[in-house]
Amino acid sequence: MPLPKNKPSDSIFRNLDWTVILLYTVMVLFGAVSIYAAAYDFDEASMFAFTEFSGKQMRWIALSFGIGLILLLIETRIYETYAYAIYGLMCLLLLATAFIAPDIKGSHSWLIIGPVSLQPAEFAKFATALALARLFSGYNFVLNAKWTNYARALLIIMMPIALILLENETGSALVYLSLFFVLYREGMSGLILFAALFSVVIFVVAVKFTESQIMGIDTGQFWILVITMGVTVLMTALYGKRRAEVTRNILIWYLVAGIGLAVAVNFSNFEVPGMMAMLGIIGVACLYLIFETIRTHIRGLLVPVVTAILAVGFLFMVNIAFDQLQPHQQMRIKVVLGMEEDLRGAGYNVNQSKIAIGSGGLLGKGFLQGTQTKLKYVPEQHTDFIFCTIGEEEGFWGTVGVEILFLLLIFRIVHIAERQPTTFGRVYAYCVASYFIFHFCINIGMVIGLCPVIGIPLPFFSYGGSSLWGFTILLFILLRIDASRKFVLAY
Repeated sequence: MPLPKNKPSDSIFRNLDWTVILLYTVMVLFGAVSIYAAAYDFDEASMFAFTEFSGKQMRWIALSFGIGLILLLIETRIYETYAYAIYGLMCLLLLATAFIAPDIKGSHSWLIIGPVSLQPAEFAKFATALALARLFSGYNFVLNAKWTNYARALLIIMMPIALILLENETGSALVYLSLFFVLYREGMSGLILFAALFSVVIFVVAVKFTESQIMGIDTGQFWILVITMGVTVLMTALYGKRRAEVTRNILIWYLVAGIGLAVAVNFSNFEVPGMMAMLGIIGVACLYLIFETIRTHIRGLLVPVVTAILAVGFLFMVNIAFDQLQPHQQMRIKVVLGMEEDLRGAGYNVNQSKIAIGSGGLLGKGFLQGTQTKLKYVPEQHTDFIFCTIGEEEGFWGTVGVEILFLLLIFRIVHIAERQPTTFGRVYAYCVASYFIFHFCINIGMVIGLCPVIGIPLPFFSYGGSSLWGFTILLFILLRIDASRKFVLAY
């Protein structure tokens, strides 16, 4: 009996996205070559020698293809059916790791199994993605329908973060925050992402400008209060129905009060407490917005009020939060913000990395010809700082080539996400894309000094079996889900 025309008869392997597989193959092989170059020490050892990092990585790569093949043979429904069970087991493994793993550089995140060391935090990524996708694919689940849906989604994201922080592995824990982009794609208000971005701005400005003062206030606090005033005006214009009148009144109040404050500070014989005065100005504006909300019944006017209050509250918490960080973490942040040099301490890695990348020029020094990397000036150059080896030996165009590979892969994953016929497939694909975007941006940001050094590897390039296997599992589960989409549509 012939199959219906709309029923796919091709095998799963013929429906695979071979573009992603090609990109994956090129990246892992290029990564192995880069690892060989980074660890090369003039002894002319073979790239495939198991005594070398590159040889070990080739072994991980071979096993990764085997893992990928096995994942492609598993029925897609199994991933969805057992998503919560896999997630629960991974959380238990993370909890056990915190107590049984040995202390390695202050972290308890690596399990030693004979000659092999594995980091469960890398494998928890796919488990968390499966659990989040399973939640969103539940019957009649809509993120914005009720607050408990947000609570359930946040619980899935925050659980591995808490367990990994228990292992004292901050960098790996931060990766899971990228999943908030998935929530945004599924209906989360853009105000939450704006709040996150605004919090980062407050933190950076408040920490960086603490050693000087304006009107008796720390410079950082002064500018945050000014920015908060501006945000209040813009949000009032956006959310108020009578935008022109309300916004104009608040803007006039800010200008008059600000001029009055400046005059009082500069021409009076007594000192005006600048912080209290500026808080008073913001407070009066918020009271006016509350009055307008009651008078006009426009609830949207409460948004700038809440934003202003939260911004000021977070501003006072910045110093407390910064003091809770470890001394080396504080120093790394200060180095990135240009507050400290510390070229022999926290800033050494980044400084040497930038020297290596800059010395590569446009075309690079050539394969195995890098001096900074060959003389081991850059610590961890075969793991977290692998990008500097590429920059020194392959030059600007080599680094651009790596970035293009990542961009092609990320855009392809987003394309795969948007063509999924099921919510489960779409959410899982966006989880994978979020992980890749975070690792790609933060790792390169670390290497060139734009981000603090937090131990984030570059997928498929940095040495390590856990990272390679973790991203391989993420990618090949996605390929299996995508390969079965035609069967879903047919039935």
